[in-house]
Amino acid sequence: MTRVLSRNPSTGTERELNVNETTPDEVLRLCDRAASVALEHAGRPLSWRSELLRTMAHELENDAGNLVTLALEETALGQPRLEGELRRTAFQLRFFGDVVDDGAFLLASIDHARDSPMGPLPDLRRMRVPLGPVGVFGSSNFPFAFSVPGGDTASALAAGCPVIIKAHPAHPATSQACFDALVRGAQKGGAPEGLLGLVFGFEAGVALIDAPALKAVGFTGSVPAGRALWSRANARPTPIPFFGELGSANPLVVTSAAAKERGPEIGAGFAGSMTLGAGQFCTKPGLLFIPQDANGDALVTSLVEALNELTTMTMLTADIADHFRSGSVTIAGVDDNSHLVGDGPNGGTSVGPQLFEVPAAVFSDPSSRALREECFGPLAIVIRYLNRDDLSKALASADAALTFSVFTSNNDDDAAWLVELGHTKAGRVIANGFPTGVGVSWSMQHGGPWPATTNSSATSVGASGVDRWLRPVTYQGVPEELLPEALRDANPLAVPQRVDGVRR
Repeated sequence: MTRVLSRNPSTGTERELNVNETTPDEVLRLCDRAASVALEHAGRPLSWRSELLRTMAHELENDAGNLVTLALEETALGQPRLEGELRRTAFQLRFFGDVVDDGAFLLASIDHARDSPMGPLPDLRRMRVPLGPVGVFGSSNFPFAFSVPGGDTASALAAGCPVIIKAHPAHPATSQACFDALVRGAQKGGAPEGLLGLVFGFEAGVALIDAPALKAVGFTGSVPAGRALWSRANARPTPIPFFGELGSANPLVVTSAAAKERGPEIGAGFAGSMTLGAGQFCTKPGLLFIPQDANGDALVTSLVEALNELTTMTMLTADIADHFRSGSVTIAGVDDNSHLVGDGPNGGTSVGPQLFEVPAAVFSDPSSRALREECFGPLAIVIRYLNRDDLSKALASADAALTFSVFTSNNDDDAAWLVELGHTKAGRVIANGFPTGVGVSWSMQHGGPWPATTNSSATSVGASGVDRWLRPVTYQGVPEELLPEALRDANPLAVPQRVDGVRR
């Protein structure tokens, strides 16, 4: 059996955990066990389900000191950042408890039998039901909020699905400790054994995708890895939905009016946003479009000065740092490209910020593909445009993204068309703000067209995250006593219903 290793990115030291990589047979057993309790979990009262999520949040908070210490050793993200992320994760679990209590996610609809222009219609009642066991692949850059106890796990449990989680190799000790906290919460809540499972190792991840009992997958990671798993999910004898959050360069546009009004301020703010967490945010702004004029020059000067004040940063793993360095070298090799910040590559997990500048025409050139792809880490590309037409062509050539940000001014002639363009390029359009940071709320959309995600209609953050793990079912002519409670005329759950076309 292969032991799981935990690595400290700051020191390079490794330690062997008392955990083995999960064999394919063990993965199958976990998935089968999850399938065996899926109906029981889905059939529990909504009030029980919401309380379960809150109990899990409480268990995470009770072990906060240990969890943050483990994550600090495995990620080097800093104690304040990790403490804040853990608070967010507990809040996220409780938030999905509120989503369950609200009940609107069921989309309960009742049409009583009646005559119609088509002839007699039978009694029809529709709601959404859980898919069944869900596989979750956690991310490297958020050991809490997008990993074992993160949004995919919370939303799947809220939807009524058991969850099997693939631990990320960048923080295995943290993953195990977080899983233990969730299991303690499940046990205190009286959840069926097998509701949660955790697997380690590359082969275990492949076996998880292939497991016949699995009904859907949530993934956060790179485009190559996500695309390979997505293809495998669709190549199964019974294909399953794959919801992947992948690569995103995230354009940020500064209009001429905004650059004139507050260019240096925007430049300094951009430096902070692109290097937050060593630039290891999926929402990091990686493309900065600014005018080719004196106001744009002042913005660039402020940005360069802010970046030059920063010291080297520690990335999550040596592999991630190596990919960052190779991406920087590729970008530096594009013709007509100015390297504004950053020199030779550092070693190990240590890197410095990198900033490049190109004319909009170079960015739009089909041969400049490297400029338009995400480079995970503290790197950004400044694109200088001459006029609206120049900017429009450059933005048209940019890939779709998770976010599209616009800095404008009052009575700005460019504001309206840029905001309108933004919704065609991304899942979240931001005015006069930076995209790093994704709030957990009823209205958040964290997703976008390819290559940002594999399904642009889905979100991995916010209340609508439960939509991924549900499917609609219509009950026709089913007696009242046999109907799910959410579809009964008496509405014992008090969930929102649409009855004969009228919301109640």
